[in-house]
Amino acid sequence: MSELAVPDLALVVLIGASGSGKSTFARRHFRGTQVLSSDFCRGLVADDENDQAATPDAFEVLHAIAGVRLRRGLLTVVDATNVKREDRASLVALATAHDVLPVAIVLDLPEGVLLQRTAERPDRDLDPGVIRRQRSDLRRGLRGLGREGFRKVHVLATPEDVDAATITYEKQFNDRRELTGPFDVVGDVHGCRAELEELLTALGYALTRDAQGRPVDAEHPDGRTALFVGDLVDRGPDSPGVLRLVMGMVAAGHALCVPGNHENKLVRALRGRTVQVTHGLAETLAQLEQEPAEFREDVERFCYGLVSHYVLDGGALVVAHAGLPEKLQGRASGRVRSFALYGDTTGETDEFGLPVRYPWATEYRGRAMVLYGHTPVPEPEWVNNTMCLDTGCVFGGRLTALRYPEREVVSVPAHRTYYEPARPFLPEGAAAPAAVARADDVLDVEGVLGKRIVETRVAGRITVRAENAAAAIEVMSRFAIAPQRLLHLPPTMSPVATSGLPGLLEHPAEAFAYYRGEGVAEVVCQEKHMGSRAVALVRADGTGAVHTRTGRSFFGPDLTADLLGRLAAAVRGAGLFDELGSDWVLLDAELLPWSAKAEELIRTQYAAVGAAARAALLAAVSVLEQAAAHGLDVGELLDRQRGRADDAAAFTAAYRRYCWPTDGLAGISIAPFQVLAAAGTTFADRPHAWHLAQADRLVAADPELVRPTAHRFVDVTDPASEQTAAEWWTELTEAGGEGMVVKPAANLTKGRRGYVQPGLKVRGREYLRIIYGPDYTRPENLERLRERNLGRKRGLAHREYALGLEALERVARGEPLWRVHECVFAVLALESEPVDPRL
Repeated sequence: MSELAVPDLALVVLIGASGSGKSTFARRHFRGTQVLSSDFCRGLVADDENDQAATPDAFEVLHAIAGVRLRRGLLTVVDATNVKREDRASLVALATAHDVLPVAIVLDLPEGVLLQRTAERPDRDLDPGVIRRQRSDLRRGLRGLGREGFRKVHVLATPEDVDAATITYEKQFNDRRELTGPFDVVGDVHGCRAELEELLTALGYALTRDAQGRPVDAEHPDGRTALFVGDLVDRGPDSPGVLRLVMGMVAAGHALCVPGNHENKLVRALRGRTVQVTHGLAETLAQLEQEPAEFREDVERFCYGLVSHYVLDGGALVVAHAGLPEKLQGRASGRVRSFALYGDTTGETDEFGLPVRYPWATEYRGRAMVLYGHTPVPEPEWVNNTMCLDTGCVFGGRLTALRYPEREVVSVPAHRTYYEPARPFLPEGAAAPAAVARADDVLDVEGVLGKRIVETRVAGRITVRAENAAAAIEVMSRFAIAPQRLLHLPPTMSPVATSGLPGLLEHPAEAFAYYRGEGVAEVVCQEKHMGSRAVALVRADGTGAVHTRTGRSFFGPDLTADLLGRLAAAVRGAGLFDELGSDWVLLDAELLPWSAKAEELIRTQYAAVGAAARAALLAAVSVLEQAAAHGLDVGELLDRQRGRADDAAAFTAAYRRYCWPTDGLAGISIAPFQVLAAAGTTFADRPHAWHLAQADRLVAADPELVRPTAHRFVDVTDPASEQTAAEWWTELTEAGGEGMVVKPAANLTKGRRGYVQPGLKVRGREYLRIIYGPDYTRPENLERLRERNLGRKRGLAHREYALGLEALERVARGEPLWRVHECVFAVLALESEPVDPRL
């Protein structure tokens, strides 16, 4: 049995004359979806797999499908004769274009076997001369397949070889996704051994020295792994010392290393190739001359064997010397290695004669964090979830590392300037070069339009349909506040299951039953303020934003500034800025009165309905009363119209409870009930008791502006506890309150079927008149409304909640604005889903 090694991402090209058994081999060793057959493609375009006139069109289809598969990172097998060099050349070019390795599997069977098999096939009528020409073409190019670009060539020369063959898959050398860290990623060292020792010590590594006192290893007591971004050598005072330490760490399994362009050049020099001995290489070669020949050989083997880049932690982290765009990550080709070593240049040179590098990071939109070096910067800075860690130690700057996943930067200063750069290295505080300028707040409409799939921690992949995105862009572009201040949109909330109690559509009992059924024992019932849902970004300097569920500012600039100033003072007075270690907080709240935002809506929709109903119904009642006084039998109709008039009056009274005049901030109040986020952290894992305690502190700091949220904790396994909470809900709603929201006390909670609903609203009988209309309590209407379907609403609430949390977590991780805005925009897009707005 012979094993044919194939990379797990490759373009496998089957080569063989007709009758060699390529299709049978493909079916035996590969999945049907992996194999693209020229015969099948001829059938697609001509309804006849043997129509040779359709071959050009068939291969056009085959190449198109293969290209899509390779772009998506899928192994692809091409089943065709492929005996001519020009046919193979197009496939090698296709693999190169997608940065995957082309592999040839050749079925070079004897001519007699081919002729016999072809003669036995009733569906083929091939002239023997055709088969002889195919085999002749194959054998003529067999020895040159490697020169054509195939990285692996497997030749099977007999039917027995074909039958005995098995396929084994090889991981890409750069695929280390199984390694999850934690890592300490170290920037360009450039021979600065003393600073490297200091940095490793600061990171917590224990150094091991040889008999001469030279460091030969460093191990972290917590099992962390150092990861070097390359350019270990040149320019600095002790490149051999740096190599000895890093090589020892890699050999011991305490470190990983990718090559830099300086290691690449050093290998060529050590192998006797002609290179320009510039940019510090002369110093490194002179230093290595003082070392034993065995050490120089070890250095040459180590640097030559370094892999262009690593993909780590399930694909969440990529490390390459000069960085790497998403389309090249995890791929293998000369282009990938070149970009990883040198980056991409514009073809121009600057005033110092150095190449102008294309600022790939400013356009990066990949999921993985990319850490790199190569071009020194005064300060490490996040640019679209990438960071350059070369802070110019050899030029008198610092040697820098990033702790992953903590995202903590650790640096040590250079002892002195060891090498004067061709381009002046910017001092601390100076502006960064344009090539690494921040672009985190640059958004592209293409990043949100069309069908989108957003990855979330809580709900996995969430799809946003193209038509929903189109609806959202209208609102976002015309009415929403600036994206830099729009960090979160609160999710819609599902009502409880419909109650069966007489005269009621909603009741707390159904909320308690839901959470009990999910295995959640304790819930909190929070008073539902009848205002408008608000998110308040409160900064310590009094700036920020207060916006609606659709991202619109509640008030004009002056009133917003006054409100934020008061809120900042309250947060400061409550000690939250200091306690949370942040100069900003994001609050989830309700802003009152309802009329502060919805005055026009109330006037045109609710007040108009109430006024028209009262006028018409009172007139009707008056006429009917006159008719009854004249002895006409209108009693039943009169009673009905009196009832409808009472319902209309109740409808007007319901919405008027939530409206009152305001003057500036006078009459305005805000009721915070959750602290969503602060610098570097989110609080969905904090129980609601903690959130409500912070809200109470804000109330104490400014009781005139900040309104408390009454609440009760309930044990849903205790009927008495449930009954007490239900009675409280009745008191609230009969007194004119909207109702309450029932939430799991622990906040973000998993139940028996995944994460549970974050909250269920239980609205009062009279409040629901505003939603369903004045007459909704009439028995015939109530029975019809009991048929409402909550499934879509609950699914929408869950998806929007997951997107909201994902946005906050991306803010906390310091991810670029486009990554945060992707989730915020998706929440707004889902709001156009076809769900009954009354729910």
